Amino acid sequence: MGKTLTYFFAIFLLIGCKNEEKSTSEPLKTSERPLKKKENFGIVIHGGAGTILKKNMSDSLEDAYKAKLKEAISEGYEILKNGGTSLDAVTHTINLMEDSPLFNAGKGAVFTHEGFNELDASIMDGKTLNAGAVAGVKHIKNPINLARDVMQKSEHVMLYGNGAEEFARSLEYKMMDTSYFYTQNRYESLQRVLEKEKTKEGKQISFEDPFIKNSKFGTVGCAALDKQGNLAAGTSTGGMTNKSWNRIGDAPIIGAGTYANNATCAVSSTGWGEYFIRAVVAYDISAMMEYKGMTLQEAAKEVIQKKVPALGGDGGIVAIDKDGNVAMEFNTAGMYRATMNAEGELIIKIYKEE
Repeated sequence: MGKTLTYFFAIFLLIGCKNEEKSTSEPLKTSERPLKKKENFGIVIHGGAGTILKKNMSDSLEDAYKAKLKEAISEGYEILKNGGTSLDAVTHTINLMEDSPLFNAGKGAVFTHEGFNELDASIMDGKTLNAGAVAGVKHIKNPINLARDVMQKSEHVMLYGNGAEEFARSLEYKMMDTSYFYTQNRYESLQRVLEKEKTKEGKQISFEDPFIKNSKFGTVGCAALDKQGNLAAGTSTGGMTNKSWNRIGDAPIIGAGTYANNATCAVSSTGWGEYFIRAVVAYDISAMMEYKGMTLQEAAKEVIQKKVPALGGDGGIVAIDKDGNVAMEFNTAGMYRATMNAEGELIIKIYKEE
């Protein structure tokens, strides 16, 4: 009896060892292999919203805008693809648009009533909720860079005018001659406005004037999500043609022109700044997601299609949420915009009907 039990026990061990050997030597079926975590990141940009009509756009100019949008977003995408931060992607992408005369930011900034270029910018880190902004600078080639330095190298959030430029000098920024920002078409736009003012007994034309309303587009912005799950947003602008009294719009105002929060989304605004400030547009979108449980697209639509128009304003936003979903919402005839997702799919659009 003992020998029989010993025999069966030996057989049991032999079969178990063979099964173990088989299980370790045979490759796992595809369905049994652990799934590799999908990388999630993305980027979205705008080059301003306004009365942008295809009938007023030559083929060559349209191609130029699309080429610059593609260049800017592609370089930002590469930063994210290679593991770079959302802050780096936002900064570099905006730099490329600031350096282009096509947009109302940096090189292509519009002129004030006095014939100067006054530049504003802001940036926000969704991970820390830290932010930086500059307004009314006249000699800074890339205001978004200075806004980031305000965020990371000072105790403040916003610096203005001469003080902002003194801070830049302390960091050894190169001060640009104001002639760098001169572009013929922006200058001619100012002259047309000034001519119209002569017919109004020297009174400054209101922002309600159709010409002024239609000349405000061109502000640039970017929102990005990196592989680490961190969001960031930034905005840069030259403001409105013929602005006076050191007018400042929404672009450098955290919560209005720019907002980022890892818990919800990153937003960059473009449009009629006075209304975007009053509506606290960028933060409102985030708040509606956080407190009402709305999706990014639902919140963006509510703010841009209902809240801003109800006040009398117009414009748009680009945004990306913590899951990589993108919104490009606007209530004007057009908005220069582009987006790329983790798969590298590129979308570039200009007009509303696209």
